[in-house]
Amino acid sequence: MTVYLYDSKGAFVGFRTEYDGRYLYNPDGEWIGWFAWSNDDVATRDGSYLGTVVEDRLLWRLEPTHHVDPGYPGAPRFPGRASYPGNAGYYGSVPGFIDVPSHLLTPRNAYRTPLAS
Repeated sequence: MTVYLYDSKGAFVGFRTEYDGRYLYNPDGEWIGWFAWSNDDVATRDGSYLGTVVEDRLLWRLEPTHHVDPGYPGAPRFPGRASYPGNAGYYGSVPGFIDVPSHLLTPRNAYRTPLAS
């Protein structure tokens, strides 16, 4: 069962391939993170904080939470693209959270640094 995640405005931003799936993918099926800490927090592929799942939303916690370095889980197999679930309704603001920065939802851009001029 695919579990779809949205931002606060209701836009589809990611999915898990099953309810307790370990890995998180963007809508294109690219692996963007994993559930490393036995809670609803998600780590990037390199072990940094990516966001927190709040009900069916993927949000960014404004107050940093200390996490131990989870290591590297090993890359998952490609799940394919998720079927488009449509948009969810507007969620409103959640105290202490904002939407995940968009560059973290596209792993090929997340580690790219600007070219020096």
